[in-house]
Amino acid sequence: MKLVSYLQIAVIGIISLTTGSLLAQTLSSGLHQQAADSTGFAAITATSPPDDSVLSVAPAQISLAFPQRVRLVKLTLRNQVRDWVDISFRYNPQLSQEYAWALPELENAIYYTADWAILGSNEVLVRGSFSFSFGPEAEPPSVTKEAATLLLELRNGGPNLRYVTPPRTEIIINRDPPQYDPPFTIELEEDQSSKPE
Repeated sequence: MKLVSYLQIAVIGIISLTTGSLLAQTLSSGLHQQAADSTGFAAITATSPPDDSVLSVAPAQISLAFPQRVRLVKLTLRNQVRDWVDISFRYNPQLSQEYAWALPELENAIYYTADWAILGSNEVLVRGSFSFSFGPEAEPPSVTKEAATLLLELRNGGPNLRYVTPPRTEIIINRDPPQYDPPFTIELEEDQSSKPE
Protein backbone atom coordinates (compact mmCIF):
# COMPACT_ATOMS: atom_id res chain seq x y z
CA MET A 1 0.00 0.00 0.00
CA LYS A 2 2.83 2.36 0.86
CA LEU A 3 4.59 1.57 -2.45
CA VAL A 4 1.51 2.66 -4.41
CA SER A 5 1.24 5.96 -2.52
CA TYR A 6 4.96 6.67 -3.05
CA LEU A 7 4.54 6.01 -6.79
CA GLN A 8 1.51 8.30 -6.94
CA ILE A 9 3.42 11.07 -5.19
CA ALA A 10 6.38 10.61 -7.54
CA VAL A 11 4.16 10.72 -10.67
CA ILE A 12 2.32 13.82 -9.42
CA GLY A 13 5.67 15.51 -8.69
CA ILE A 14 7.03 14.72 -12.18
CA ILE A 15 3.85 16.01 -13.84
CA SER A 16 3.90 19.22 -11.82
CA LEU A 17 7.60 19.81 -12.59
CA THR A 18 7.07 19.23 -16.32
CA THR A 19 3.97 21.40 -16.44
CA GLY A 20 5.69 24.14 -14.45
CA SER A 21 8.73 24.23 -16.74
CA LEU A 22 6.52 24.29 -19.85
CA LEU A 23 4.48 27.13 -18.37
CA ALA A 24 7.65 29.05 -17.51
CA GLN A 25 9.01 28.58 -21.04
CA THR A 26 5.73 29.75 -22.55
CA LEU A 27 5.63 32.84 -20.35
CA SER A 28 9.27 33.78 -20.94
CA SER A 29 9.02 33.30 -24.70
CA GLY A 30 5.86 35.39 -24.73
CA LEU A 31 7.64 38.17 -22.86
CA HIS A 32 10.60 38.23 -25.23
CA GLN A 33 8.56 37.89 -28.43
CA GLN A 34 6.17 40.78 -27.90
CA ALA A 35 4.53 41.85 -31.12
CA ALA A 36 5.74 45.14 -32.56
CA ASP A 37 2.20 46.56 -32.53
CA SER A 38 -0.45 44.65 -30.63
CA THR A 39 -2.62 47.78 -30.30
CA GLY A 40 -2.88 48.84 -33.94
CA PHE A 41 -1.41 52.27 -33.12
CA ALA A 42 1.25 52.17 -35.82
CA ALA A 43 -1.31 51.65 -38.57
CA ILE A 44 -3.46 54.62 -37.51
CA THR A 45 -0.71 57.02 -36.44
CA ALA A 46 -0.45 60.07 -38.70
CA THR A 47 3.09 61.16 -39.53
CA SER A 48 4.51 64.20 -41.21
CA PRO A 49 6.06 63.65 -43.67
CA PRO A 50 3.76 60.74 -44.53
CA ASP A 51 5.32 57.31 -44.87
CA ASP A 52 6.91 56.63 -48.28
CA SER A 53 6.51 60.27 -49.35
CA VAL A 54 8.66 62.21 -51.81
CA LEU A 55 9.19 65.89 -50.94
CA SER A 56 10.60 68.68 -53.07
CA VAL A 57 12.81 69.97 -50.22
CA ALA A 58 14.06 68.58 -46.92
CA PRO A 59 11.51 68.87 -44.10
CA ALA A 60 12.18 71.28 -41.24
CA GLN A 61 10.48 69.00 -38.71
CA ILE A 62 8.86 65.61 -38.26
CA SER A 63 5.63 65.05 -36.35
CA LEU A 64 3.52 62.20 -35.02
CA ALA A 65 -0.19 62.24 -34.16
CA PHE A 66 -1.40 59.23 -32.14
CA PRO A 67 -5.02 58.10 -31.63
CA GLN A 68 -4.72 58.74 -27.88
CA ARG A 69 -2.31 60.21 -25.33
CA VAL A 70 0.97 58.26 -25.07
CA ARG A 71 4.56 58.65 -23.88
CA LEU A 72 7.10 58.97 -26.70
CA VAL A 73 10.17 57.05 -25.48
CA LYS A 74 12.21 56.86 -28.70
CA LEU A 75 12.59 58.98 -31.83
CA THR A 76 15.58 58.50 -34.14
CA LEU A 77 16.40 59.48 -37.71
CA ARG A 78 18.84 57.71 -40.03
CA ASN A 79 19.63 57.60 -43.73
CA GLN A 80 19.67 54.59 -46.06
CA VAL A 81 23.14 53.47 -44.93
CA ARG A 82 22.10 53.71 -41.26
CA ASP A 83 24.05 56.88 -40.46
CA TRP A 84 22.29 58.52 -37.52
CA VAL A 85 21.19 62.14 -37.59
CA ASP A 86 21.51 63.91 -34.24
CA ILE A 87 18.03 65.33 -33.60
CA SER A 88 18.65 65.84 -29.85
CA PHE A 89 15.63 63.78 -28.80
CA ARG A 90 15.11 63.66 -25.04
CA TYR A 91 12.49 61.56 -23.30
CA ASN A 92 9.70 63.51 -21.59
CA PRO A 93 7.42 61.46 -19.31
CA GLN A 94 4.41 63.71 -19.97
CA LEU A 95 1.52 62.14 -21.91
CA SER A 96 0.63 63.76 -25.22
CA GLN A 97 -1.27 62.90 -28.37
CA GLU A 98 0.86 64.93 -30.80
CA TYR A 99 4.62 65.30 -31.01
CA ALA A 100 6.70 67.53 -33.31
CA TRP A 101 10.47 67.59 -33.50
CA ALA A 102 12.65 70.16 -35.30
CA LEU A 103 15.26 68.73 -37.64
CA PRO A 104 18.75 70.02 -38.44
CA GLU A 105 19.62 70.69 -42.06
CA LEU A 106 19.53 67.27 -43.73
CA GLU A 107 22.20 66.23 -46.19
CA ASN A 108 21.28 64.69 -49.52
CA ALA A 109 20.47 61.00 -49.12
CA ILE A 110 18.47 58.41 -51.01
CA TYR A 111 15.93 58.35 -48.17
CA TYR A 112 15.56 58.87 -44.43
CA THR A 113 13.78 56.66 -41.90
CA ALA A 114 12.35 57.83 -38.58
CA ASP A 115 11.95 55.10 -35.94
CA TRP A 116 9.73 55.72 -32.93
CA ALA A 117 8.52 53.87 -29.86
CA ILE A 118 5.76 54.74 -27.39
CA LEU A 119 4.33 53.52 -24.13
CA GLY A 120 0.54 53.43 -24.27
CA SER A 121 -1.83 53.94 -21.37
CA ASN A 122 -1.49 50.25 -20.44
CA GLU A 123 2.36 50.52 -20.56
CA VAL A 124 2.61 48.35 -23.70
CA LEU A 125 5.62 49.22 -25.86
CA VAL A 126 4.65 49.95 -29.48
CA ARG A 127 7.19 50.54 -32.24
CA GLY A 128 6.78 52.09 -35.65
CA SER A 129 8.68 53.83 -38.42
CA PHE A 130 8.16 55.93 -41.52
CA SER A 131 10.43 56.84 -44.42
CA PHE A 132 10.64 59.82 -46.75
CA SER A 133 12.89 61.18 -49.48
CA PHE A 134 13.39 64.62 -50.96
CA GLY A 135 15.02 66.34 -53.91
CA PRO A 136 14.41 66.70 -57.65
CA GLU A 137 15.41 63.13 -58.52
CA ALA A 138 14.06 61.43 -55.39
CA GLU A 139 12.03 58.23 -55.58
CA PRO A 140 9.67 56.75 -52.99
CA PRO A 141 11.70 54.91 -50.32
CA SER A 142 9.71 51.71 -50.92
CA VAL A 143 10.98 51.55 -54.51
CA THR A 144 14.58 51.98 -53.38
CA LYS A 145 14.22 49.41 -50.57
CA GLU A 146 12.65 46.87 -52.93
CA ALA A 147 15.42 47.34 -55.49
CA ALA A 148 18.07 46.88 -52.78
CA THR A 149 16.35 43.71 -51.55
CA LEU A 150 16.21 42.25 -55.08
CA LEU A 151 19.87 43.09 -55.63
CA LEU A 152 20.86 41.32 -52.41
CA GLU A 153 18.81 38.26 -53.37
CA LEU A 154 20.48 38.10 -56.78
CA ARG A 155 23.94 38.57 -55.30
CA ASN A 156 23.46 36.01 -52.54
CA GLY A 157 21.73 33.25 -54.45
CA GLY A 158 18.05 33.74 -53.63
CA PRO A 159 15.57 34.68 -50.91
CA ASN A 160 16.24 31.56 -48.82
CA LEU A 161 19.74 32.69 -47.86
CA ARG A 162 20.21 35.33 -45.21
CA TYR A 163 22.87 37.95 -45.80
CA VAL A 164 24.17 40.35 -43.17
CA THR A 165 25.81 43.47 -44.55
CA PRO A 166 29.34 43.79 -43.16
CA PRO A 167 30.27 47.02 -41.40
CA ARG A 168 31.86 49.72 -43.50
CA THR A 169 35.64 49.82 -43.34
CA GLU A 170 38.13 52.59 -43.98
CA ILE A 171 40.80 51.69 -46.53
CA ILE A 172 44.01 53.67 -46.11
CA ILE A 173 46.33 53.89 -49.13
CA ASN A 174 49.76 55.54 -49.42
CA ARG A 175 50.22 56.11 -45.73
CA ASP A 176 53.25 54.98 -43.79
CA PRO A 177 52.56 52.74 -40.84
CA PRO A 178 52.74 54.48 -37.47
CA GLN A 179 56.15 54.55 -35.81
CA TYR A 180 56.46 53.40 -32.24
CA ASP A 181 59.47 53.67 -29.96
CA PRO A 182 60.78 50.26 -28.95
CA PRO A 183 60.13 49.30 -25.36
CA PHE A 184 62.90 50.27 -22.98
CA THR A 185 64.52 47.93 -20.51
CA ILE A 186 65.78 48.55 -17.04
CA GLU A 187 68.98 46.80 -15.99
CA LEU A 188 69.13 46.26 -12.28
CA GLU A 189 72.61 46.04 -10.85
CA GLU A 190 73.19 43.49 -8.17
CA ASP A 191 73.60 44.88 -4.71
CA GLN A 192 77.27 44.45 -3.78
CA SER A 193 76.52 44.26 -0.05
CA SER A 194 74.39 41.16 -0.45
CA LYS A 195 77.14 39.16 -2.20
CA PRO A 196 79.01 36.65 -0.10
CA GLU A 197 82.73 37.32 0.01
